[in-house]
Amino acid sequence: MDATANFTDVSSELLKEHPEVLPILRMSTCPPIARDRLIGLAGVSKTLVESMEDSTNPRIPPRISTERLEKDLKRICGIIEKMADPDIFVWLNRANPASDVELSRAATIVADRLCGAVSDPIIRNAQEKRQLNAIGEWLQTRGYKHVEGIRFSEMEAGTYSFRTNVPVSITGDGEPAKVNIPVDVVIMPLKANCDDLPLLIEAKSAGDFTNVNKRRKEEAQKMVQLKSTYGTEVQVGLFLCGYFDSGYLGYEAAEGIDWVWEHRIDDLVLFGL
Repeated sequence: MDATANFTDVSSELLKEHPEVLPILRMSTCPPIARDRLIGLAGVSKTLVESMEDSTNPRIPPRISTERLEKDLKRICGIIEKMADPDIFVWLNRANPASDVELSRAATIVADRLCGAVSDPIIRNAQEKRQLNAIGEWLQTRGYKHVEGIRFSEMEAGTYSFRTNVPVSITGDGEPAKVNIPVDVVIMPLKANCDDLPLLIEAKSAGDFTNVNKRRKEEAQKMVQLKSTYGTEVQVGLFLCGYFDSGYLGYEAAEGIDWVWEHRIDDLVLFGL
């Protein structure tokens, strides 16, 4: 597209015919914009964006009015235009149109971003599955028994479960509310007493240092909620694989959260297992 083209109008028309292009446009901004953030910044219908990005059937919702569709698509494309990455689309602020080399380079970068956005969750899920399998095998060799469908408070000594909901109390302006916190691994030690709390472990993996510092507050917030509900005796640990720097580890340690590296899985015994 040359500098005189109306990006918003052209792109909104393109999205009408090819809604599957929206994820590509999101990867064209600086920084690449997440789906929910685009919805918030553009002030558009969540249903519209999710329908357009449906991996099996990207489409425009059939019940949306023509007027509303025109308005929402132009809002989306307006945000994309404002946030377009100038280091990729170097021709946007000049009179000369893009060269073939510049177009090819831009397409390659955006395609690489899109591949990463699609593959990262798949890789994370596979890594988490591997981590849980490793913990399960380690526990079973030491006499632990895997249980399913059992409440957090009813686990017996020498048992463990995966992806268990742990209820916590949330206090706000109104009455305290009960919510469930999903925990990757819940382990009741072999030598636990009847009134002991199980050990809670979160499996974490990271391919770089960037995202971990965005996610470090998640575990800390869980710890605050668990302590407020069950007291300071509750024990939470992390099972780590990949890139976790001192900033991340220090933040977790300050909240009373310890960790074990996957390549040193035998350190789990330090949790009393």
